[in-house]
Amino acid sequence: MAIINRTPDSFFDGGANVELGSALDAVTRAVDDGADIVDIGGVRAGYGPPVEPAEELARVLPVVAAVRERFARVAISVDTWRSAVAERVVAEGADLINDTWAGADPGLLAVAASSGAALVCSHTGGLPPRTDPHRVRYEDVVADVRAALSASAERAVAAGVRRDGILIDPTHDFGKNTWHSLELTRRLDELVATGWPVLVALSRKDFIGETLDLPAADRLEGTLAATAIAAWHGARVVRAHDVLATRRVLDMVASIRGTRAPAVARRGLA
Repeated sequence: MAIINRTPDSFFDGGANVELGSALDAVTRAVDDGADIVDIGGVRAGYGPPVEPAEELARVLPVVAAVRERFARVAISVDTWRSAVAERVVAEGADLINDTWAGADPGLLAVAASSGAALVCSHTGGLPPRTDPHRVRYEDVVADVRAALSASAERAVAAGVRRDGILIDPTHDFGKNTWHSLELTRRLDELVATGWPVLVALSRKDFIGETLDLPAADRLEGTLAATAIAAWHGARVVRAHDVLATRRVLDMVASIRGTRAPAVARRGLA
């Protein structure tokens, strides 16, 4: 899943894709580099200037429409917690609602149910949108996340969301400190064991930066290490800024696991 943010205050690219043409060029590069899904966002996840629904739509809707027209086989995800935004982008061709704020708008379930769109169920420890954790505590963060996400997924099914369209996301950093995010990565197999497909959004996040004491620009190696571990544990979708490097890591992990043949195998056989 490639990250395409049309936000002027993106924590990583600093607004590189604010212009529509730049955003579409980024989508083309991501698809060429091996992205199966493009995730389009119009609001910075963390603190920042307010963004009203109309502005969010103005940022994401043109990208959804253009990608749907140009890339018939690419799945389109929109990173939004607002049902009004989700309803419009799904009508324009989006396939997946990436709700990173854990059902803050309960209307999202109705949008996914009525449209047939897929849905990401996330975990934020009860935080409202665009807020950071402060001294959050869990007796067992993995058990808490597993129970909460399983319950969210079942609620979505009960509301009419199609079961085969639900993913669960432990949502590293959201409502969690660095120790929590590391433990979730280490024990991701316990979430995979729920049977729900697991999405991980690890790319250049603060838990990687704090672990290595590095700014966002220098977090690629840490991101790829976390990605390899998540993939080994069975993560099904990986949300990434660096698509080509991530694609190669995932292909290598799959080949080590035995679920992907090497692209070529000549050594010792000629």
